[in-house]
Amino acid sequence: MEDMLRIGVVTTTHGIHGEVKVFPTTDDVKRFKKCDEVVLVGKNKKMVLHVESAKFFKNIVIVKFKEFDNINDVEGFRKYDLMVTRENALPLKEGEYYLCDVIGAKVENDEDGTVIGEVIDVIETGANNVFSIRTEEGKEVLFPVIPDCIKKVDTKQGVVVAHIMKGLMDL
Repeated sequence: MEDMLRIGVVTTTHGIHGEVKVFPTTDDVKRFKKCDEVVLVGKNKKMVLHVESAKFFKNIVIVKFKEFDNINDVEGFRKYDLMVTRENALPLKEGEYYLCDVIGAKVENDEDGTVIGEVIDVIETGANNVFSIRTEEGKEVLFPVIPDCIKKVDTKQGVVVAHIMKGLMDL
């Protein structure tokens, strides 16, 4: 389980007063308004920053940090990740989970409990997420994260219960 969760990636500067444009990687983009503290991570640098303001424009968030008032101070932050600690993460509702917590989970067949494999990646698509699973035989299969296929995700136990839909395991 990761200690920090990525909520965005700095893309470039905005204006001359130390604001940056951030591409959000969180489901709730409004969280930037509620977020007081973030951790900027990149290129052997890690620093705790405090969000002074957040504005929304198209698919980006324009963030101003209390620590910086000049474009020169933030120019080097391009491609840096904005992270939050788990304590500062948004609370999860019943049945929700952080995608990073699924990586490494054992995948079991819902019919007989046999192990199908292990989740090695989560692919985010427009319609639904997809679990990339490495089977016991070493092959990679893709399972859509839809109710017909993924029956249960238990991140505490590290187990995903899946129904093998017709054609999913045909390689």
